Amino acid sequence: MSENENRIREEICVTGASLYQRGYTVGSAGNISARLADGWLITPTDVCLGRLDPAEIAKVDHEGNHVSGARPSKTLALHRRIYENNADARGVVHTHSTHLVALTLAGVWRESDVLPPITPYYVMKVGHVPLIRYRKPGDPAVAEEVAALASKVRGVLLERLGPVVWERSVSQASYALEELEETARLWLMSTPRPEPLEEAAIEDLRATFNARW
Repeated sequence: MSENENRIREEICVTGASLYQRGYTVGSAGNISARLADGWLITPTDVCLGRLDPAEIAKVDHEGNHVSGARPSKTLALHRRIYENNADARGVVHTHSTHLVALTLAGVWRESDVLPPITPYYVMKVGHVPLIRYRKPGDPAVAEEVAALASKVRGVLLERLGPVVWERSVSQASYALEELEETARLWLMSTPRPEPLEEAAIEDLRATFNARW
């Protein structure tokens, strides 16, 4: 096992523990994966993200064959399709974060944008997040829907199931997911609902920080 693979295994465990300890995921919900030169790492099925063992993280090859570790998460197909359609993605994080699941129950802002651009960091760090309508966990149709969007956005929100976010590393995907969850919390707790940033403010963020909005 290479030094880089060992490092990524540790990064997955540290990220999982951090998300679990702060309530972004509960029980055995959620999963994390990372791209390797010879395949992918993904957290095992029905394992708590707060108690991951680096040696037990599943490894699969480019054809999706299980190489080592515990049995891969049932969302493996979803993760693989994201990587296949976004060359820059190196890490994918999926949680059942409370406020984002609640947002799908209460009603998202728009299907193409589950939340409005109410803060500059949401615009800069997250960007557009579309809603994927409910299907049972692991449904291959969801993987295909997300694959079609993988090169255009950083993440999606699965109705009643929570966010799936991808970035250049596991840690960066986690940071974007946390910003997304925090924005959902702010939106749901605000009465009346805050107005989106004005277009001039968003254009300034595009020009200054290369924001993808």
